Amino acid sequence: MKNNTIDAKLLNAQVALENAQGNQAVKSALALFGYDEVKLAAGQTLYEEAITKQNLQKQEYGEQYSATDALDATLSLANNVYMRHVKVARVALKDQRGAWQALDLQGRRKKTYSGWVKQARVFYSNALASTDIQTALATFGMTEAILTDSLAKVEDVESKLAAQLKEKGEAQDATQTRDAAFEKLEDWISDFVAISRIALEDQPQYLEMLGIVEPS
Repeated sequence: MKNNTIDAKLLNAQVALENAQGNQAVKSALALFGYDEVKLAAGQTLYEEAITKQNLQKQEYGEQYSATDALDATLSLANNVYMRHVKVARVALKDQRGAWQALDLQGRRKKTYSGWVKQARVFYSNALASTDIQTALATFGMTEAILTDSLAKVEDVESKLAAQLKEKGEAQDATQTRDAAFEKLEDWISDFVAISRIALEDQPQYLEMLGIVEPS
């Protein structure tokens, strides 16, 4: 479902319900076909539930987008450092096949969030775990302090990825909940419109008041 389509349909439902409940002539005509105050109130409840869920869905997606932006900004900074360190390590350890394997220096860097975190964490964790690798890297300015700081940057990315995934899951849940509420409302409105056309067939001005356009 597209949000703009849902927003438009929610607005149509709001107009129909408010005007049906606010005009005595319309209320009387609809009541003859079972749409008394109780049934109209039930429709109003469905509308309020749907609009609440729609607003929550938008809020959750806003939080997801903010979390993604924070993740991307942190990742960009960390990746700039990481890529420089990979290039230096390939020079410093050019003849050490075991070190290349330990730091995962072969091949391209991962592009996915989770792939990047895993690859960068392997690089820094294994570099810090090996005195020989640290000695070789330090020759080119990559000290233990720099490696430790860079690992902290990777962990920051990992933390923001976890937050982004949490927000993504909540946004998806909010969408499913919104869709379920909207479908109930849409089913109610479909019947309401059909009965309104019958109840008010000789009073097109009232149909127009309800936002129901008769086919020409």
